[in-house]
Order: sequence, then structure tokens, then C-alpha cells
Amino acid sequence: MRKNSVKNTRINGEVQRVLAEIIRGEIKDPRIAPMTSVVAVEVAPDLKTCKAWISVLGDEKAQADTLAGLNSAEGYIRGQLARTINLRNTPQITFIMDQSIAYGVNMSKLIDEVNKGIDDK
Repeated sequence: MRKNSVKNTRINGEVQRVLAEIIRGEIKDPRIAPMTSVVAVEVAPDLKTCKAWISVLGDEKAQADTLAGLNSAEGYIRGQLARTINLRNTPQITFIMDQSIAYGVNMSKLIDEVNKGIDDK
């Protein structure tokens, strides 16, 4: 199975959907922020590993706590994933903090400041 095949794309989407449901509804860890979202998921073609990009609304401490909580609950999440999605192998999940949303908000703010400076002249 190639990395960007239709089957792999479908698996990525399904794993992302189920992962978001598990994080949002089933994990009771207080370290995990309530505004946590799964931005993207990339399952390896052999279905052994999975990278999940996570976005957290909050400061850096909330992001670090959420990442620690998700890493400690990885076994539970993997078990729930195995029960929900029928795959040959249930992938080992690696959580990665995604900074793209915060970067986009920051860039938008900078652009607004520049535009305001031009309008003032």
C-alpha cells in the first residue's frame, strides 16, 4: 500500500475521527484540556505506527499537560481504537503538538497591525 493511496487516505480519516471521539468523550484525565482537537493523522502503510497532530487551545502549560496526559493514556486509546476500527494491526500512536493554528492566529494579528499602520498614514 502506497503512502498516499485511496485506502491509506480512508484509514487516516477514520483513525482521525475515532481518535477525536475517544479524546473528547472517553478520557477522564484532568491534564487533557477540554479544547483539544486532532488536526491530522498519518498512519504508516504497514499499519504499525501512527502520527497524530494535536492542537490545544490554551497556554504552553496546558499544551504540555495535554501531551503528557495523552502519552500516558496511549495504551487505553490504542485499545479503544482496536475495538472501534477493524484493522489488521492497531498502530502505535505518537502524539505531536501542532502549532499551525497558533502560528496562523499570530500571523493574522501581525498582518492586521501592519494594515492598521498603513491606514493611519
